[in-house]
Amino acid sequence: MTRNNRREDNRKKSDLKKKYTGGVRKKVEKTNDKGKFSPDGMIRLNKFIANAGICSRRDADQLIESGVIRINGKTVTELGTKVAPGDKVQYGNQTLRREKLYYVLLNKPKGFITTTDDPGNRKTVMELVKNACKERIYPVGRLDKNTTGLLLFTNDGDLAKRLTHPKHRIKKVYHVVLDKRVSKNDMLKIAEGFMLDDGFVKADAIAFVTDSDNKKEVGIELHSGRNRIVRRIFESLGYRVEKLDRVAFAGLTKKDIPRGKWRYLTDKEISFLKMSKK
Repeated sequence: MTRNNRREDNRKKSDLKKKYTGGVRKKVEKTNDKGKFSPDGMIRLNKFIANAGICSRRDADQLIESGVIRINGKTVTELGTKVAPGDKVQYGNQTLRREKLYYVLLNKPKGFITTTDDPGNRKTVMELVKNACKERIYPVGRLDKNTTGLLLFTNDGDLAKRLTHPKHRIKKVYHVVLDKRVSKNDMLKIAEGFMLDDGFVKADAIAFVTDSDNKKEVGIELHSGRNRIVRRIFESLGYRVEKLDRVAFAGLTKKDIPRGKWRYLTDKEISFLKMSKK
């Protein structure tokens, strides 16, 4: 091919590219999954809102479309809008700031309710993690007052929403101590599934605890996040739950976390959670 022919061929390719792109080269967005500002200083508005601890990115899109978000005093309703580091972003009268994201794992003791605030002044799980960071973190899901075990806290609204959404089937493992021996038939019924008053329920796995010979202690794995689901499963079959402990959540375990204590997740654990939510 001659030099002139190559020039003509390149010109045709350029014309074809302009035909389908409008002759405008789109800037590639380089914002990473952690929501850090890209080299050009921009971050998507929905991610900025999620990182501020307000809500998930999906819910942030709804806020944007509803017209309650302003950038530098101007109402923004277009999805995909980007924010520069110096921009002032407001939600109503609240000025949002992109927070550092925190991920805290607590081994919850009995006697604490899972809420960020209680009008009755009862003890809440927030008291146990109050020194973890200055940012506002909140529990992912819930454990009732008398249930112990793993509870994750974060200000990553997008991750929190995904870890609690039923379609992602996040696994939880519980150690259950009952008031009497569990029959083989009831173990099979739980494994095969049955109806509760709010719908069908089925364990992903269930077995007797190996170091217990009284058959009153059971390990059960579920992905359901329905309210008091483990207690209701056994109560519906005539058992009373004497102790309930969540020993694993989304692949995280209680290893090296004493009761009532917490630790930060490692970078590896955070990456695993973000991979598993896809």
